[in-house]
Amino acid sequence: MASVDFDPFSREFFDDPLATYARMREEAPCFHSDRWDFYAFSRFEDIVAVHLDTENFTSTHGLTYEHLTDPDFDPGINRSMIMMDPPEHNRYRRLVSRSFTPRAMASYRHKVKVLIRSYLDPLMDRDGFDMVEDFAAPFPVEIICAILGVPETDRQMIRLQTDAMLRREEGQSAASPAQIEAAIGQAVYFLDFVAAKRKKPAEDMCSALIEARVETEDGDLVSLTDHEIAGFCSLLGAAGSETVTKALGNATVLFHRNPAEWQKVRADPSKIDDAVEEVLRYWAPSQYQGRLSVNETHWHGVRVPPGKPVFLVTGAANHDPREFVNPEVFDIERRQRLALSFGHGIHACIGAALARMECAVALEEIRNRWPDFTVVEDGLERVQMTNVAGFSRVPVIV
Repeated sequence: MASVDFDPFSREFFDDPLATYARMREEAPCFHSDRWDFYAFSRFEDIVAVHLDTENFTSTHGLTYEHLTDPDFDPGINRSMIMMDPPEHNRYRRLVSRSFTPRAMASYRHKVKVLIRSYLDPLMDRDGFDMVEDFAAPFPVEIICAILGVPETDRQMIRLQTDAMLRREEGQSAASPAQIEAAIGQAVYFLDFVAAKRKKPAEDMCSALIEARVETEDGDLVSLTDHEIAGFCSLLGAAGSETVTKALGNATVLFHRNPAEWQKVRADPSKIDDAVEEVLRYWAPSQYQGRLSVNETHWHGVRVPPGKPVFLVTGAANHDPREFVNPEVFDIERRQRLALSFGHGIHACIGAALARMECAVALEEIRNRWPDFTVVEDGLERVQMTNVAGFSRVPVIV
């Protein structure tokens, strides 16, 4: 048998890496890529440990392979808390987290439901539609951008820019000129957006960040720069749109292929929250997170030198049989809930509760409208994106 090979830029990864993940966990839990010279962890216990170990693994050198392999990388205007280590990270996260408290989530729920219905109601008279293109792609960015304060006329542009930034062709490890152009365009947009908010603040997250003060290590209180606020907005806009889009496309396909589980949702809507958790575990929208090794460490007999890209393959950890019983079975009544779908530790996704709520409301509305639906399997198209797994097209017959 050939040795296991994990290539996050391959067609196999884009299409379905679960078989590769299984071999990694058993044969190479600390995998080294000869081609790309990165290390990848695939077991649940190891990934939790690395997520918590900011002394030996840093987030400050970026998140993607191209950034982690560039010794001169400087996040510059795109720097945000996802590229910070403690204690700096903790101070910034406290500011942003105020918009994602349980109380805030409760206030958003009605708005989310109204928006979702505005997208689904026009589809009621059709015999079929695309669950992603017609629904799951356009609506999430409207929600996160409303929280940020982005004008309605600009929100779909943010989504299209994000899609362009993340897109990768098979074998492509670095951004193309078109993807760089999209990233620059979004950075410039958010800088202009922040400048406009300084002149005319409102009741939104961007205005709150402008007014906020961060305590430095010396105890001084300082304002956030326009670049810092723009970086936060870009990060939240991307994460807030991509995660839910991919989760709902994945959910549609998983329930089509596992009709008994969909029948449970049809029979008892109280199971929807559990269904969302299982979708996120089984096919997590974010498949891995990047770090840079700081010090030499050893794992399962493998030396990880300093200065190397490290991937925490949470998509593999969510299928680790050491943590989950029958992990390859899609089971919405699964009792284990500690999946790593939103990361772990200090960099766990700050908008996870919002994403879960959006997915739950969307599934409930789909259940109420189309208790029976069929996915047109030969029309499915998977995305080819860095780190992100899901579908760009999910045609359904209703």
